[in-house]
Amino acid sequence: MIDAEIVLKEKGVNYQMLYFTSSSLSSDDEILYGMSDKNGKDNIFSYNLKSKEFKIISDNKEDILRSYVYFSGSWMRGLGKASVSLDSNTNTIFYVQGNEIRRIRNGEIRILNNIAPDRVTAFTHVSNDGKILAVPTTEKRALEYDLEKEGMDADRKPCFSIDERCRREHISSYISFYDTEDGSLLKEISVPDCWITHVVFSPVDSRLLLFNNEWTTENPGLRRIWLYDGESYRQLRREGGKRSRDDWVCHELWTLDGRYVVYHGTRKDGPFVGRIDPFSGECIEIPLEPSFSSYGHFTVDANGLLICDGYYHEDGEDDGGMGRYISLIHPDWEHSSLSWIPLCRHGSDWSSQDAHPHPVADHSCRYIYYTARIDGSLGIFRVSY
Repeated sequence: MIDAEIVLKEKGVNYQMLYFTSSSLSSDDEILYGMSDKNGKDNIFSYNLKSKEFKIISDNKEDILRSYVYFSGSWMRGLGKASVSLDSNTNTIFYVQGNEIRRIRNGEIRILNNIAPDRVTAFTHVSNDGKILAVPTTEKRALEYDLEKEGMDADRKPCFSIDERCRREHISSYISFYDTEDGSLLKEISVPDCWITHVVFSPVDSRLLLFNNEWTTENPGLRRIWLYDGESYRQLRREGGKRSRDDWVCHELWTLDGRYVVYHGTRKDGPFVGRIDPFSGECIEIPLEPSFSSYGHFTVDANGLLICDGYYHEDGEDDGGMGRYISLIHPDWEHSSLSWIPLCRHGSDWSSQDAHPHPVADHSCRYIYYTARIDGSLGIFRVSY
């Protein structure tokens, strides 16, 4: 294993990357984008990896917006930390501030449109051609609860099932598609009785969009992963072989050639990483080592290699159920085997969603970047591979 390199780390200041469904790097890998409370409030920053120039580029002076993951945030006020996504080709940032959908380009902040006051939002995504922004929202009732009496853990997430509430009370989610130039609403679809928090465009076809049903309690093995093709939507993972509706699956993501959807989860026989062909329905799920049960995430680089911040551990090591390593995995889908290469210990304490490392490769496949909370503050690190 090798030592990770500190990119941004400062005592008493938090730095974190954008969520892993969006790149945090410009297409030439020279500028890193993320979020930091360096000026006292959470804001979006840019950091030139060559010149070391650091800039706060948003103007949030309030708290954090209440949304998925940020349950203790304020209603319709503050920076939507879950909403920030990057068009790497044009270095354009999209995000939600209060009820405003905003764009930052060349240092200029522009309001594109507005979120309805009776909805809460989650992770957005911009199409690879930079023309369309997808914004998931859910009726506000989904996140209405007493944080002190019904919230738990550092994230103050509810002690009850939001998915069950959405199904019982017939709460709908929506996916809205906006023109990234003039902000006009191009299309909106309504999905009943569910909580949508992740949307991801195909990297090669902006008509195709992955979306999820979050924290599913009924049929979790089938209801998590969905595909919208511009006209209708359908579930991707279906029962058959060792696949069951009682499985748990999560963190769906496109391969960068747009041919497959990669995800991970747990079946009756243990943890696995899977790949679905969304066009033919062919599904391959490779079991992990039985001892690889510690929580983590999988992402994919431009060469089809997998990157993970959990599961792997050394023989006899007790990691407390949370992953400790950044690993590179060579998958052999045809023969259902995985070759793990642990690169470094990431050291994050996993104390909140922000402290999940969420490792992603840069565009040139030279470095893997990740976030970690070490000694009480969030920092950004990278490891070569």
